Amino acid sequence: MIAVGNNHHIYNKLISITSEENVMVDELLRNHMYTRLGGKADFFVTPSSIEEVQQIVKLANNEQVPFTLLGNGSNLIVRDGGIRGIVLSPKRFTAIKREGNSLIAESGARIIDVSRRALQENLTGLEFACGIPGTVGGALYMNAGAYGGEVKDVLRHTIVVDRNGELLQLVAEDLDLDYRTSNIPDKGYIVLEAHFDLQPGNYHEIKDVMDDLTYKRESKQPLEYPSCGSVFKRPPGYFAGKLIQDSNLQGKGVGDAEVSTKHAGFIINKGNATASDYIAVIEMVQKTVKEKFGVDLEREVRIIGEDVSD
Repeated sequence: MIAVGNNHHIYNKLISITSEENVMVDELLRNHMYTRLGGKADFFVTPSSIEEVQQIVKLANNEQVPFTLLGNGSNLIVRDGGIRGIVLSPKRFTAIKREGNSLIAESGARIIDVSRRALQENLTGLEFACGIPGTVGGALYMNAGAYGGEVKDVLRHTIVVDRNGELLQLVAEDLDLDYRTSNIPDKGYIVLEAHFDLQPGNYHEIKDVMDDLTYKRESKQPLEYPSCGSVFKRPPGYFAGKLIQDSNLQGKGVGDAEVSTKHAGFIINKGNATASDYIAVIEMVQKTVKEKFGVDLEREVRIIGEDVSD
């Protein structure tokens, strides 16, 4: 944790930038995570404007305080020891608006809600995102995709704050978007807004596609439990879920973390799993698949934060 005296100093600085209601101290992150995992953040901050984001980044730099950006954690595990320093959440940035045939969405909006807005506006191109639970910022961070579509197919440009607190507009090509990756983490960008280029479409045709994809998702994925979605990237020439299924790992777990019996590519939190439980299951799956098939499963889900003993 930050030293007590400095803790009070940083708190006062933060509330002078935003407000007391936007700054929580020793906040349990599992309360904000889709996975329902994670220890405490020293400061959990939910700024209300772009200017506040810029000032908070500059404060972290000037005071040499660790800084972490956190969406809704749908493809992320925070360890049980939590995260030191400032954790910034874009949860107040949720606006979605139409401009011509584009939708402009703030980073804290769920990409699934942007997809639904596209349907309402008779715009096609975001149907693939109708079942992705992450935020717009997270979707850009990992070039989220499903059912043959990816963010890079429809992203035109984005507004970000860089690690110096400067505001930048970048075109999609600037982000090096590839299979479940981008340069956003390496560059330290904070996504604030995304512009998606779509096409005019027929409401009923768009809805039929979304209904079909929703059915496929609900029938195959364990949506009744918290999870981090697909845990592993697809290894060349294989399907991760099939390898895990053929390793007889479904239903196996540690504590309340378990390989789903509905979809082997998912690890679910049955109620009170810890991050340590979840990570132990991931490592068990990787070890077993490697021993049985000689295939290295690479994590799609990110793991951040500190262990309890750190």
